[in-house]
Amino acid sequence: MEAYLDNSATTKPLPSVVEIMTKVLTEDYGNPSSLHTKGIEAEKYIKNARSIIAKTLRAKDKEIIFTSGGTEANNLAIRGTAEALKRQGNHIISTPMEHPSAGNPVEALKAAGYEVDYLSVDETGRVSEEEVKKLLREDTILVSVMHVNNEIGTVQPVEEIGRVIRETAEINGWKKPYFHVDGIQSYAKIPVYPKEAGIDLYTASGHKFHGPKGVGFLYAAEGTRLIAQNMGGGQESGMRSGTENVPGIAGMGVAAEEAFKDLNGNEEALRRSRDLFLSKVSALPDVKINGAAGQTGAAGENAAPHIVSLTVKGVRSEVHLHSLEDKGIYVSAGSACSSHKRSVSPTLSSIGLSREDAESTVRFSFSRFTGEDEICYTLEVMEELLPILRRFTRR
Repeated sequence: MEAYLDNSATTKPLPSVVEIMTKVLTEDYGNPSSLHTKGIEAEKYIKNARSIIAKTLRAKDKEIIFTSGGTEANNLAIRGTAEALKRQGNHIISTPMEHPSAGNPVEALKAAGYEVDYLSVDETGRVSEEEVKKLLREDTILVSVMHVNNEIGTVQPVEEIGRVIRETAEINGWKKPYFHVDGIQSYAKIPVYPKEAGIDLYTASGHKFHGPKGVGFLYAAEGTRLIAQNMGGGQESGMRSGTENVPGIAGMGVAAEEAFKDLNGNEEALRRSRDLFLSKVSALPDVKINGAAGQTGAAGENAAPHIVSLTVKGVRSEVHLHSLEDKGIYVSAGSACSSHKRSVSPTLSSIGLSREDAESTVRFSFSRFTGEDEICYTLEVMEELLPILRRFTRR
């Protein structure tokens, strides 16, 4: 059988997503900027998707900016803020565990002269809102934190951070820095309402919640100042020029609508899959569960419902991954976006893993459609394979 357990890399598009995309591609294929009927019909798909996504965030339609995906959305949020607020200050706060689409722009800004402070993390990969409070300064213009870590699934306290940012600025009479949250691994899985949480900028990507690849969005709170990174025809209220990906936007809108019909039920389905996997994988010898998923009590509650990171002693991750693939099981060695790189993951280093352990770490990630049979099959194969792989490694 086949077991697809790499849903943090990408999810399978829903049939309804494929259906509407096919209709747009073959029937309603006009340019949404055209003034004729074909263009107007195309524009309706964009307006409808924008309205759907705005409702899921309790936001206004005009606060949603469509992009080519999460990477572009993160770059627009981070670089756009830095350029817009450079007269206000040049201090940025982030974490050492960001996805490269957020971490690399921050590093580029640092190289350009911006001051960057990185929050420390505990053994589960979680930051403290109290440290955010200590690091905030009058010239802080941006705090950027990933909501759910894409490698180990730790959930950051974004609501608490948002409150601390707002209160600290008010007490000291400072202009409030913008708060950017990378929600690419949390949107449509964990409820978050940006305005209520004090979030100014929030990013998501369609293919992480059963929509298409190549499309995403940035929520930018009304009044947020950004400098556009794409210049051209002025689409997306001037914030993202370029002809809109109408099929992708329409498909993402359908995926969002489907996910939010029963968000709590979907989250519970994810947790059932994760907990079943954890209950059985913990019995395997020399296997360590990373992040909050491996903790008990309150710490364990900070684990995302769909991601499990395992360090499998004595088995290199690529050997493990391909051995599972031979059995029809698909997992990831960390982030799919950076798994071809040879350097040790900053996330795994941040939580104290040695290079050897980091190179023996694999990620399992579930969707709301993951079957119990897939999980049981995977664990049966692992129980059989790991002793063999360890003997091979020792030789």
